[in-house]
Amino acid sequence: MAERNRRTVRDLRRANRTAVLQRLYFDGPTSRLALGPATGLSSGSISNVVSELVAEGLVEDAGSVDSDGGRPRTLLRVAPAGGHMIGVDVGETRVRVELFDLTLTELARAERPLEHQGYDVDVVVGHIRDGITEVLAAAKIAPERLLGVGIGVPGIVDHTPARGAVVHGQTIGWEAVPLEALLRTGCQLPDSVPYFIDNGAKTLGQAEMWFGAGRGAHSAVVVLFGSGVGACLVSDDAEHGRAVEWGHLTVRVRGRRCRCGALGCLEAYAGAEALLDRWREEGGKPPEGVDEETALAAMLAAAHPAGGAAGDPVAVAVLEEAAEYVGAGLSDLINLFRPERILIGGWAGLLLGPRFLPAVREHAVSYALRHPAERVTIGLGVLGPDAVTVGAASLPLADFFAHGGRRAGSVAGEARLPAWRAALEERAGH
Repeated sequence: MAERNRRTVRDLRRANRTAVLQRLYFDGPTSRLALGPATGLSSGSISNVVSELVAEGLVEDAGSVDSDGGRPRTLLRVAPAGGHMIGVDVGETRVRVELFDLTLTELARAERPLEHQGYDVDVVVGHIRDGITEVLAAAKIAPERLLGVGIGVPGIVDHTPARGAVVHGQTIGWEAVPLEALLRTGCQLPDSVPYFIDNGAKTLGQAEMWFGAGRGAHSAVVVLFGSGVGACLVSDDAEHGRAVEWGHLTVRVRGRRCRCGALGCLEAYAGAEALLDRWREEGGKPPEGVDEETALAAMLAAAHPAGGAAGDPVAVAVLEEAAEYVGAGLSDLINLFRPERILIGGWAGLLLGPRFLPAVREHAVSYALRHPAERVTIGLGVLGPDAVTVGAASLPLADFFAHGGRRAGSVAGEARLPAWRAALEERAGH
């Protein structure tokens, strides 16, 4: 019975700490008095939780504000130095590694190109390992200070008991790659530092929902438009997002062959790689010897040259057809999931967006059922090209919050309370 009570008290304390931390994190500096109504906790619980968090260096004073007829109220905020996270984006042309403090302010970054090495597993693992070492050294942060390393990758990620995160990246030639196990072997991080590996579209989705254009929405689809395309669904059933292989939805039976090997995938018509291939096949002249981002920018400039000159008709036709395919693909997401918002991000989505978006909206509405189409807004993400990295870093941050601001390996200590203290707190509740 005592063990059950201790477990209940531990869970209650953790939930209270989580509620306070998240309110301070997402709503900015707040007074103790305002935390009560915002979290639903009693003044006594707020006082206890805040005292703990301040003592642990997770919360700090942020000045004061005048109160109505009384003493000024001290404001509290999450302490930036309370912890650190690393976010990694395994992208189409490079691996980007960024180190953040607890408030997701960037402290250091490292980039390694992938153009000539492709997605060779050893190369990617080496880039991640070296990037982690570089950013920690640049910011003079000890590895044990990390709350975790979040990594966004292309492909499906399985989380297995034996090998950790295993990546199935059919489009990049990865067949059941035990990425987490490889990183554990190759990276000199303490075993206490966890890895959080997930699909890049999911990390993008979490970033936009937490800090970007998705804030306040109960349901959304966030689209990652890069060399290929993917999406993240956020709903009541998938609060933290679920990656969906939207790019491999069949949009044309017996159509173009996709890089996954199948025929007629959306990605065979709408990803940056496919756009450039189709421009070339129809007689266009993409620049040679440049990366994909530079080549796509050249295609966009050819279709819409400055000064009002006539655009390259081939580039215009390819982009217009791609907008229709993307709109039709979005209509399927609208009909299936009825989201409040659809947000388009990723480097290619942001590059094409201002020209691309009106046509995409028009086609999405025309192909979707009228009722859900009237209730969805379609726009661009606002976090820019670093959104995947920020989202990857938010994965360990979300886990940190879920455990009440406890670091890996320290949670077990929460249960070791004297029996009299456990009984009192059990009765006190909130």
